[in-house]
Amino acid sequence: MKKVFFTLFAAGSLVFANSATDAQNAVQAQPQTQVAQEASEPAIVQVSSSAYSFKYATNVRRDAGTSHSVIKVAPKGASATVTNTARIGSGTWHKVRTSGTHGWVHSSLLVKSSGSGVVQASASTSSSSVSSSAVVSKALALKGVPYRFGGTTPAGFDCSGFIQYAFKQAGKNVSRTTLSQFAQSTTVSNPRPGDLVFFANTYRPGISHVGIFIGNNQFVHSGGARAEVKSLNDPYWGKKFHSFKRF
Repeated sequence: MKKVFFTLFAAGSLVFANSATDAQNAVQAQPQTQVAQEASEPAIVQVSSSAYSFKYATNVRRDAGTSHSVIKVAPKGASATVTNTARIGSGTWHKVRTSGTHGWVHSSLLVKSSGSGVVQASASTSSSSVSSSAVVSKALALKGVPYRFGGTTPAGFDCSGFIQYAFKQAGKNVSRTTLSQFAQSTTVSNPRPGDLVFFANTYRPGISHVGIFIGNNQFVHSGGARAEVKSLNDPYWGKKFHSFKRF
């Protein structure tokens, strides 16, 4: 009887392990920036099929969240059909069908062609406004902190972890990843200190890096070896500049 019970228990454990492996798929770590706080399972909602196109060359992932492996890079302007939606923290991800491939992309990387609109992530705030000077002051105080992939504390930051921490110190809670910060902010043409500066096509296609504008055509960010101030006239960053945005 004990032998039979052990055999059944072992078989059940194997089935559970295989199911977990199938559910997780292959996890691919990004070489820089953007580790999402995505440990909890997303709530997936099926939606009526809607047509969209990609704003940029976009990573299509095996599952919702930046921790999952890229199965295809969809070209800018390619069509996509959204079939499911999932919330990851404060961000929204869509399951899409594009050129025979099924995968997940962040909502901010799609533009609606027909059907219901793309749901944008909204900011979670502890106050209705935040002092721009306070954000700049808190961010500049972090200069010299080493870059650390996935870092969210003064022991080490990645780019979006740096943004999240600086804004929290200034009194505003914002989302964790570069894409969700891009989605929850609004584009501005006349930036002021404390606004976000987004860059594209750095280590991957599309939006991939973020810093804080401090005025005089400069920004502070966590990139390279440490948190530092750089100029938008810099030969590298100037070419990668995408937009100014504001929470």
